[in-house]
Amino acid sequence: MTEQIWALLPASGVGSRMQANCPKQYLKIQNEYILDITIQKMLSVSGLSGVMVVISADDAYWPSTQSYAHPSVYTTTGGAERFHSVLNGLYALKEITSGQDWVMVHDAARPCVRVSDINKLISVASNNDGALLGVPAKDTIKQVDANITLGVEKTLDRSKIWQAFTPQMFRIEVLVSALEYAISSGFMVTDDASAMELSGHRPVMVEGASDNIKITQPQDLPLAEWLLTQQKNTTDVS
Repeated sequence: MTEQIWALLPASGVGSRMQANCPKQYLKIQNEYILDITIQKMLSVSGLSGVMVVISADDAYWPSTQSYAHPSVYTTTGGAERFHSVLNGLYALKEITSGQDWVMVHDAARPCVRVSDINKLISVASNNDGALLGVPAKDTIKQVDANITLGVEKTLDRSKIWQAFTPQMFRIEVLVSALEYAISSGFMVTDDASAMELSGHRPVMVEGASDNIKITQPQDLPLAEWLLTQQKNTTDVS
């Protein structure tokens, strides 16, 4: 690719479901911040131009990270919701690079992503309308009603169901337009691919490893530590 590729990590959330005394991205695994581990995974991608980290305005932890003084790591301030933070990060990227360059938006709380999967994503996204990592559904998927009874309405066709992960990779300017449209239209998009879909784009799914978990609840922390240890003991790290 002749265009630059950047990573964008929204990291301004508080992670209330972790029931911790600090934001989850600043919890530690083997004495390293989760955020530092995730940033290092992204910086391990060959040819990456840099990482934009979106932090909260009152973040007191960021200066104590290993990434704080890294010359390829930049920061900006987040917004009310994740998609606001991503958009803020994209605006900041547009000040230092071209809108025609590419950005991989990745959850700060996904430190177990494999660099080999990121490389697959880059290859597919650059030849399509963007792409995102994910895995095909393995279990039977039920659609339930929205009330408290959770009655099953129907069984969905599992062959068409994928679980969406990150990174999700798109051209910077195209994703900016998609997020601006989603926000102005009142859509509460839960990932960047959703915004792209609303704007008529068709991003491509790229199958990645199922160990690319998002740390959300307390029980996820020891699992992530175990997964990272297993990855270190294999050759599938780069």
